[in-house]
Amino acid sequence: MTLQAIHPETLKATVLSVLGEKAKSVEIALGEVTLDVTPAHYLEVMTLLRQAPGCAFEQLVDLCGLDFSTYADGTYEGPRFAVVSHLLSVSLNQRLRVRVFCTDDVMPLLDSVHQVWNSALWYEREAFDLYGIVFDGHPDLRRILTDYGFIGHPFRKDFPISGHVEMRYDPDLKRVVYQPVSIEPREITPRIIREAHYGGL
Repeated sequence: MTLQAIHPETLKATVLSVLGEKAKSVEIALGEVTLDVTPAHYLEVMTLLRQAPGCAFEQLVDLCGLDFSTYADGTYEGPRFAVVSHLLSVSLNQRLRVRVFCTDDVMPLLDSVHQVWNSALWYEREAFDLYGIVFDGHPDLRRILTDYGFIGHPFRKDFPISGHVEMRYDPDLKRVVYQPVSIEPREITPRIIREAHYGGL
C-alpha cells in the first residue's frame, strides 16, 4: 500500500498552524513548500518540525550553504549568506524546504541542528568549509572537502576560480610544496562559428 503524498496547500496550512509567528513566510512554488525562518527561531523551528505530529520530519535529506551576492545580476540587496535544508517525513510522505538567512555577512553564524538530526554534522561542516558559515554548537566544525591549510571558502562568489594556492610535487625536495597560483587570470569567451545564413539568420 502506497501512502498518498500530502498536498502542498495542506502542508503549508499545517506548518503555519504548528509554527505560528515563528514562520517568517511559507510559499508554494512548482508544487514544493518553502519555509523561511529567522536565525533567532531557527533551532526551535527545526525541533518543532521534527517533533510536531502533523510535520514529523524524521530525516534531514540535505543542508547546504548559498551565497546571494550576485543574485539577480547583482541587484539583490538582502543578506548575503543563507542555509537551505530539505526535510523528509517518511511516515507522512511529505517534503519541506527550510531557508534561513544569516544576519551578518562578515561572520555568518547559525545554530547547529545536529542534535535534531545527526546527519547535519557533515552537512554543516561542508557549508562551513565551502561558504564560511559557522554553526554554533557544532562539536567538530572543521573543513571536510578542502586540503589542510586551505585559505578561504571556494564556493563564495568572490573566490577566484583558479584559487590562491597551487600544490605540486618537487622532485628535488621529494615532497609536495605549496606556492602562489601561476595561472594568469583571464576571461574565457567561447567563439561561435556558424555558416552564412545558418538557421535562416
